[in-house]
Amino acid sequence: MSNKKIRLATVIRLLIVAFVIQVFLIPQIGGARKALHTVGDINPIRVVFVVLLETLAIIAYAELTRVFLSDEHRPGLGTCTGVTLASLGFSHVVPGGAATTVAVNYRLYGRAGVPGTELGFALAAQAIGSAIILNLILWAALVWSIPVRGFQAGYAAAAAVGAILMVASATAVIGLMRGEDAFALKAAALLSRLPRIEEAAVERGIRTVATQLRNLLEDPVRLRRGSVIAAINWLLDAAALWVALTAFGHSPGIVGLLVAYGLANVMAAVPVTPGGLGVIEAVLIPTLVAFGAPASVAAVGVVAYRLVNFWLPIPVGFIAYTILDRRLAFDSPDHGVRPALDDLTES
Repeated sequence: MSNKKIRLATVIRLLIVAFVIQVFLIPQIGGARKALHTVGDINPIRVVFVVLLETLAIIAYAELTRVFLSDEHRPGLGTCTGVTLASLGFSHVVPGGAATTVAVNYRLYGRAGVPGTELGFALAAQAIGSAIILNLILWAALVWSIPVRGFQAGYAAAAAVGAILMVASATAVIGLMRGEDAFALKAAALLSRLPRIEEAAVERGIRTVATQLRNLLEDPVRLRRGSVIAAINWLLDAAALWVALTAFGHSPGIVGLLVAYGLANVMAAVPVTPGGLGVIEAVLIPTLVAFGAPASVAAVGVVAYRLVNFWLPIPVGFIAYTILDRRLAFDSPDHGVRPALDDLTES
């Protein structure tokens, strides 16, 4: 058996183990085993509503990508949604799957005719902007909740993680804007040490990104639109969690829900496991309990939410990738396949 097949088999086994733990072990925490017996009594409309909210959240994230692409190279919302699903599916399988996600995006968007440099800027702006909005949502919820619940050590840890990520992003942006020449030269010299990476191409790419960033900062309408869409994406996903919890008989307060949701997703930003598997559950359940949710309902509700939020995009994403990869290759044969970072390699 080849090394590639061994790695694939290992990933599949780990996913099976994770699925069994999440579906059968986690629900037994805090007496939730008994709550599982109520599954048959759940109104199926609530389950459909959770799926609908998650679908809308994915569409919102796809639209966020479109906001940062130029009119000339902006694919339709359906194509962007398919690419988002595909990248989600892969990122939920591969640990630290950011590189895999980038490769999937470059391949599919490249076949759709999006230039690599423009796509790189759009993906970076999307990720940074989305992270900023998530932290603002968390901090607003924390400020609202601290007078009632008090300040917890876990709050400080999550807020610190978010602050570090935001400071790092802001530092990179400021460094690029204030010292474009020096930044481009240093980054190009560093990246040119990698195989098949041309220093001049890297420098051109960074200068192009700087121009795109400058244009974005000078376009307040697009900035506001991106911020609103990013907030909608997070709030739709949080609403799916709320509906999943209400399906088991508990309606959490909005502030408590947003604190738990924000803490879990900020901590999951550290790429320890694919899609925050285990991290999100470990933070969500005790935080929801601290805000008054019964332990059994919190465990079962989080499992139900994660079945839709984490597990469902895996098969759907692989299907979306297969369909898009073939359709885009057929529709745009002249674009061919653009591997990740193709614009940075030697011609």
